[in-house]
Amino acid sequence: MDARYLLAVDAGTGSVRAVLFDLEGNQLGCVQEEWEHKEDPRFPGSMDFDWVHNWQLASGCIRGVLKETGIDPKAIAAVSTTCMREGILLYDKDGNEIWACANVDARSNDEVAELIAMNPALEKELYLQSGEAYALGALPRLLWVKNKMPEIYEKAATLGMFNDWLIYKLTGILAVEPSNGSTTGILDLQSRSWDPSIAERCGLRSDIFPPVVESGVKIGAVNAKGAADTGLAEGTPVVVGGGDCQLGCIGVGAVEPGSCAVFGGSFWQYEFNTADGKTDPDCRVRVNCHAVPGVWQFEALAFKPGLVMRWFRDGFCQLEKKLAEETGADPYDLMNREAEKIPAGSYGMLCCFSDVMNFTSWRHAAPTFTNFDLDPARFNRYTFYRAILENTAMITKGHLELVRESTGNAPSEIIFAGGASKSPLWCQILADVLGLPVKVPVVKEATALGAAVLAGYGVGIYDSIAHGAEKCVKWDKVFTPNMENHKVYEELYPTWRKVYDAQLRLSDEHVTRYMWSAPGV
Repeated sequence: MDARYLLAVDAGTGSVRAVLFDLEGNQLGCVQEEWEHKEDPRFPGSMDFDWVHNWQLASGCIRGVLKETGIDPKAIAAVSTTCMREGILLYDKDGNEIWACANVDARSNDEVAELIAMNPALEKELYLQSGEAYALGALPRLLWVKNKMPEIYEKAATLGMFNDWLIYKLTGILAVEPSNGSTTGILDLQSRSWDPSIAERCGLRSDIFPPVVESGVKIGAVNAKGAADTGLAEGTPVVVGGGDCQLGCIGVGAVEPGSCAVFGGSFWQYEFNTADGKTDPDCRVRVNCHAVPGVWQFEALAFKPGLVMRWFRDGFCQLEKKLAEETGADPYDLMNREAEKIPAGSYGMLCCFSDVMNFTSWRHAAPTFTNFDLDPARFNRYTFYRAILENTAMITKGHLELVRESTGNAPSEIIFAGGASKSPLWCQILADVLGLPVKVPVVKEATALGAAVLAGYGVGIYDSIAHGAEKCVKWDKVFTPNMENHKVYEELYPTWRKVYDAQLRLSDEHVTRYMWSAPGV
């Protein structure tokens, strides 16, 4: 039978899904299940990962997409995986999962303080080598396990990431790849491999690191257990995938040094490709390995824009939600229609949620709306809604400037993907704030497409990752900046930075609560 399909399994922060593509990158089916990562009441800030239940959801998605599309599983040429980054699992010597946490787990405040007290200069030293700070990396979390769950720490034989866990469940083979592995802070960027001395310098074990295999390599095949769980054909090739943002870049064609992309979802990421693993001397921005061998990425993260939108929709837009239920429309589309009527700059109103990234001192002010009048004709829920859209675009502007300061390079256009790119209004606001054309691909959820490209490359369907991206990525629309609006935002941006700094000082002084702060900050 001709192998005509590629399957991506994507374990995101809020859901897991299986997405089927043809060899030209057309999405044929998608089955998704929401999941949540619950806090252990004993450990504030924790985000436990339930590997038993979540594998049931993941394997159910695979069975579901096979049923939805009606294809013969033997027609799948290859499978690859992607996931939220930073989440880690520990396995015992028999390969059983014994502990796991999801990505923005923040239980390790004490351990960050312990690391800083041990050597105040260590975080910067490790950042310059690994591109990671304590904020999201695995080092404080592993130290937390050592301190708080010593019995688990002693049993741990192997550390892994979630995309590798999916491959392990399919094949029984466990290895880590550089794009997600680099988010642990224990990989050396230049060699793209583990540096056990990093763990040793933090008082941690150096004997729990599995082999490193580059993205796009065929690592094995679906075994009997994987086939029984998922409905896939035993023997189906499985190809090493990567972290969600890196695979998202492949899924929008950002595979060469100098190219870049913005991904808008629960969190927003700005990814800028480089030809080396050099880091920012001021430690402000993250650097990761790309899922393309020989390419690295500067990454600037905005915290929770998509979650802020969900909060505003659920808290203030009951009317739009009701209308959406009655008409089948999307409540966000209904909000967008009204927010389009609000002039650029939202009559001068500003809001503060996520801040421009500062990796080694990462904290976000209390959520704030300010500079509005008691005038319901101008300042209503649509104005507040538009201000949220503008706020996220201004954070992105700050991230472009941050990476330009670090690398000396700035883009001439922006590729925009992810759930937020489905909003034409948000796309236009982003173009207007940045003063750059914004290109939106046909497949907005590019991460799964990137996994499909890697799957095809790994079994020889595409000559290179770049060739696969070129064949599969198609463009939907280009948003050209309105330069009059751009002038408004250029004047508003420095004011927003001053307002944010003032709000952050209030949180620093414990007058208000941080929206989020990194462990130990």
